[in-house]
Amino acid sequence: MRVLAIVAAALLIGGCGQQGAEDTARPKPTVQFERAAANPVEHGQRLGSVLGCSGCHGEDLTGQDWSEPGFGKLWTANLTRSVPSYSDEQLASVITTGARPDGSALWAMPSHLFTHLTAADMAALIAFLRSQPPTGEVRPAPVFEDGARQEIAAGTFKPSPADVKEQGNQWPPDAGEQHALGRYIVRATCAECHGMNLQGGQPNPQAKPRPDLRVIISAYDPEAFERLLRTGKAVGDREVALMSEVARGRYRHLTAGELSAVRQYLTAVQ
Repeated sequence: MRVLAIVAAALLIGGCGQQGAEDTARPKPTVQFERAAANPVEHGQRLGSVLGCSGCHGEDLTGQDWSEPGFGKLWTANLTRSVPSYSDEQLASVITTGARPDGSALWAMPSHLFTHLTAADMAALIAFLRSQPPTGEVRPAPVFEDGARQEIAAGTFKPSPADVKEQGNQWPPDAGEQHALGRYIVRATCAECHGMNLQGGQPNPQAKPRPDLRVIISAYDPEAFERLLRTGKAVGDREVALMSEVARGRYRHLTAGELSAVRQYLTAVQ
């Protein structure tokens, strides 16, 4: 099963094709993830969890096997081996463009989510990635099989630069300056599965449809919303497949202030 996305030749993290709006009413540059730790490496490690680095590349960042029979033999990159070969500027470019310095494209790396990370958040993330000592094997390049080739031909499985071109300047709906932090976090996280317009849908032919966040938020009071994002338990003590996994792996690392900002933003755009 493809979880979030099959991150094949990705350099960093493990999107959905829904279209959002081109929007000039963007959060101010000072809006960024809360600094829960003074140490930039510790801050970057938390961001790496929230943004999905650890989820797709493993807690030790040495890469994971995401192969799927009939689709392809796919590994996430061993970041402890690949990161040292890039300068900070090159690494930031790879993360936000989905392409290596030589122009070769990454696949299923959701770079379009990271095009508007602040310089401070990007610097902390890079500091964390650089803090990991090189270990393990260099992971193999992807091998696409019939399933992948069919989706590539249909345009439902694209190289990361194509997603950046289509969605890199899109934002979720604007709810005013008071909700800028929630919007910033949602863009870098929730939009991966629910789209820049937050309306959900089916990201690929094999995936289950994702719900419209603007609709389901009405079912969650602050306590229920926190429980969902901290434990993966939805209303009625339900497991909700991928969302439960993502909550326990990523969203439980959000600060209380970030979690509140996300809920308030989603409530504002209902």
